[in-house]
Amino acid sequence: MIPRYTRPEMGRLWEPENRFQKWLDVEIAACEAWAELGEIPKKAVTVIKKKARFDVNRIDEIEATVKHDVIAFLTSVAENVGPESRFIHRGLTSSDIVDTALSLLMKEASDIIIKDIKELMDVMKRQAYKHKDTPVIGRSHGVHAEPITFGLKFALWYEDTKRNMNRMKRAREAISVGKLSGAVGTFSNIPPDIEEKVCKKLGLRPEPVATQVVQRDRHAEYLTTLALIAASIEKIAVEVRHLQRTEVLEVEEPFAKGQKGSSAMPHKRNPVGCENLSGLARLVRANAMAAFENIALWHERDISHSSVERVIIPDSSILCDYMLTRLKEILDGLHVYPDRMKNNMAKSFGLYNSQRVLLALTDKSLSREDAYSIVQRNAMRSWSEGVEFKKLLLKDKDIKQYLTAKEIEEIFDLEYYLKNVDYIFKRVFGE
Repeated sequence: MIPRYTRPEMGRLWEPENRFQKWLDVEIAACEAWAELGEIPKKAVTVIKKKARFDVNRIDEIEATVKHDVIAFLTSVAENVGPESRFIHRGLTSSDIVDTALSLLMKEASDIIIKDIKELMDVMKRQAYKHKDTPVIGRSHGVHAEPITFGLKFALWYEDTKRNMNRMKRAREAISVGKLSGAVGTFSNIPPDIEEKVCKKLGLRPEPVATQVVQRDRHAEYLTTLALIAASIEKIAVEVRHLQRTEVLEVEEPFAKGQKGSSAMPHKRNPVGCENLSGLARLVRANAMAAFENIALWHERDISHSSVERVIIPDSSILCDYMLTRLKEILDGLHVYPDRMKNNMAKSFGLYNSQRVLLALTDKSLSREDAYSIVQRNAMRSWSEGVEFKKLLLKDKDIKQYLTAKEIEEIFDLEYYLKNVDYIFKRVFGE
C-alpha cells in the first residue's frame, strides 16, 4: 500500500507494469539501433514496435517455471510479436536491460524527489521570513544559551535542504548511465555503437567501463543521498518533537479537526507526524548500508545485489518522497507560540546575558579568570535562588567597581543578540 503523502507518480513508478515497460523501452531502442546499423531489417523493427507488449500475470506464470524474470519477460513479449521476436535482445545479457532500465527509474525518482525538495524549501523560506524577528531562546545541550529568532531555525533547515538538493542532483547524474556491452562488458556480441545510440535515445550516458553490470557505487551514492535527506528530515522532526513537549510548548504540529491523540487520554496532542519521520529515517539509513554491501561483487558479477535492490531502491525512493511531503505539510501548518517562547526565555532569569557581562568586565581591564569567577558566582546564585540575574549584578560590590547601573541595563538588551539576523538571512537567501 502506497502511503497517503506519497505522490501518485512515485508509487506508479515502481509498479511491475512500469518496470517491465522500461525493460521493453530499452529492448526496442536496441532493435532500432541495430536497424540503423543495417544489422536487422527495418521492417522487423516496425513489427516489433507495433506488436511488442507483455502481460504481468503471464510473466509471473512463465517465471514460475523458468525461474528467470528476464527470460519470462522476453517470452511474454515474443508470444505477442511472433517471428520478428528473434531480433529482440540480440547480443545482450539480462543486466544490459535491467540495469539500464533501473537507471531510468532512479532518474525519474530523482526528478520527483528534487521537486519535493523544492516545495519544502519554499515552505521553509516563507516560515523563515514570517518568524525572522520572533525571539526564542537558543539552547545548547538542551539548556538555555543565548537568544536567537525562530526564523533562524527555518533558515538553517533551508540551508541544510539546499545542500540536499545539490546532493540529489549529483546523485541523479551519477546514476544516469546505461550499459549494453554484453555478458562481461567487452562488447563481444554487440558493437559499442549500439550502446551509444540506445543511451542517447534514452537520455543516459554509457557506462565508460562495465562488467556484466553497472557498478554499484553509483546506486550506493543514490541511496546514501536519500539517507542524508532522511537524516536532515529527522533533525527537524526531533527539534519539533522537543519544542512540542508540554514543559516547552513553543510549537505544535497541525492537529486536524476530529483528530484524536490517545485512546485513553482525550487531552493528548502528540507529535506523531514527526515521530513517524524519525522512525522512517532509520529505515532509509539502513537501506543505504545495504547499498554499500552491494558494491563488492564476485569477479564480473554475482547476483547477491539483485534481491537487495528490489527492496531498498523502491522503498527508499518512496519513503523519501513520503517524508519530504509530510514534513512540508507539518512545517506549513506548524502552530507557533511566540508568547510561550517569551515566557520560556524568562525562566532562566536573564542568565543568557552572562557572556555579555563577562566581556564587559574584561573590557574594564579585569582578567578573564577573575571576571568569569564573579559572573559565575552571581549566575549560580540566580539559578539556585530563582532571583533575576540583573538584580544580583546591580547589588554586587565587585561588579559595581567596574560597571555602572546604566551599563548593566544596556547589557540586558534583547535586540543586541538579534542585530545580525538580517545579515545571516542575506547569506542564506541572497536577498
